[in-house]
Amino acid sequence: METEHACTVGDARDMEGLEEDSVDLVVTSPPYPMISMWDETFGSLNPEVRTALESGDGDRAFSLMHEELAAVWADLSRVVRPGGIVCLNVGDATRSLDGSFSQYPNHARVTAEMRDLGFRPLPDVLWRKPTNKASKFMGSGMLPPNAYVTLEHEYVLVFRNGAESRSFEPGSERRYESAYFWEERNDWFSDVWTDVAGEVQDRHVDDAVRSRSGAFPVEIPYRLINMYSVYGDTVLDPFWGTGTTTLAAMLAGRNSRGYELDAGFAATFDDRIEALPERSRRLVDRRLDRHREFVERRRREGETFDYRSEQYDFPVTTKQERTMRFYEVTDVRTTGDGYRVAYRPR
Repeated sequence: METEHACTVGDARDMEGLEEDSVDLVVTSPPYPMISMWDETFGSLNPEVRTALESGDGDRAFSLMHEELAAVWADLSRVVRPGGIVCLNVGDATRSLDGSFSQYPNHARVTAEMRDLGFRPLPDVLWRKPTNKASKFMGSGMLPPNAYVTLEHEYVLVFRNGAESRSFEPGSERRYESAYFWEERNDWFSDVWTDVAGEVQDRHVDDAVRSRSGAFPVEIPYRLINMYSVYGDTVLDPFWGTGTTTLAAMLAGRNSRGYELDAGFAATFDDRIEALPERSRRLVDRRLDRHREFVERRRREGETFDYRSEQYDFPVTTKQERTMRFYEVTDVRTTGDGYRVAYRPR
């Protein structure tokens, strides 16, 4: 098996290089409106954003920023296939402007924009961001009523393009090979994730680059790609940043496309894939070992299993898991417009 990956340095508000209905899954983390690190980005796209911020008009700045993002969402309705899934990692913002403190509900505005475009909201996920802050509040300290809780969660908003779910041919081999373990399903499809910090983390992005790109943990796109796509699908990230979604797609055996305005971010990506075959092998080992531990734990509790994996020497909980197969990376080659990754069955 091979996958292909490319990132276009360009504006995702017009992804003219992508054909209609060519994307199976979108996994991205856009710039968050009203977070100060993104002021310059939004201001460069629309100078009226700077004017609104300078005048202390937070509501207008919030609306103008979301208008820029809405142009990207509109193009997603063109490139995502019917039934395809869009996963948007979004955080709300808190900010003081003109002496007034307020929360800006980015997740609510994005949901409204996507609904207007015909995307159907599906249940979302909240994930808890790791924090080393000693204080858990803002405002007036120990005196009620003017303190504010600290935002320590973000949303993974999930949408389907259209009313109908994606269909596959009966007995689709690549769909059944892409199955996940029963116990993974129970963890991944919970609506609150508290265990994403450090599970498939990336140590190749330095703090300065991470702070400029707003990179999110690799574990998040890796889970989402396994949850909402199958081997050989194409995953799009219109806000590519340091390539976190592409890295996850490589590990998961999917193709990927990205768009990124800042050409400088692309230069950091080669460092992230230096040891990709070894990283892939460790990731597959971890998933297989965790399942074996699950089996042993259930057996000690007196549970029995009715099904057995056809590829691996262990039992599985459901019939759908019998033909699942893992692939590990064997080689990564640079191509004229990106990368080609080769795999072997594990």
